[in-house]
Amino acid sequence: MINYENVLLDLVKDFDHKPTLLLHSCCGPCSTQVINFLKDYFIITIYYYNPNIEPDGEYNKRKEEQIRFIKEYNLKNNNKINYLDCEYENIEFKKIAQGLEQEKEGGARCAKCFYLRLKKTAETAKKNNFEYFGTTLTVSPHKNSQIINKIGEKISEEVDIPFIYGDFKKHDGYHKSIMFSREYNLYRQNYCGCLYGKDSSHD
Repeated sequence: MINYENVLLDLVKDFDHKPTLLLHSCCGPCSTQVINFLKDYFIITIYYYNPNIEPDGEYNKRKEEQIRFIKEYNLKNNNKINYLDCEYENIEFKKIAQGLEQEKEGGARCAKCFYLRLKKTAETAKKNNFEYFGTTLTVSPHKNSQIINKIGEKISEEVDIPFIYGDFKKHDGYHKSIMFSREYNLYRQNYCGCLYGKDSSHD
């Protein structure tokens, strides 16, 4: 089993400048500790591409919380975390989930969902001349970092842009994200995103 935290630390120790990073964020609460850790190494732009989140009212609520956190975090800490907007594209998630509606949370449907979101992030990063792309997904103890990082690696090769590996739940990363959420009074959802896995899902 690969220690992806060490892979990331090995990468950043050799930086001679702060490279630009398009960071896919699954939600405001999960982004908190990841941003706080990565800000010392990258110029971060958050990309909230989550067509899996349903219904659209829930999607918009989470998106607004993401934007609010970035604004308040920047103000409070004199930082410059950027935000790049995108379309909802729920129809794209419905396409990749077809035939997998009954899959358990964490199964084949989730892997396809990770791929969809990270591929779009990588393509957008490449188009906009970012130096790296990454995701906040591994901060959750309910998400398999081995699977997510392997998907990121595959997409990196396909799109030809470096992926930042990571396992942000380590060293109490998830607990720290909860503390940040309380500090900024963030809305914390009680399911990952799609309605198929809502009954058994976690954030």
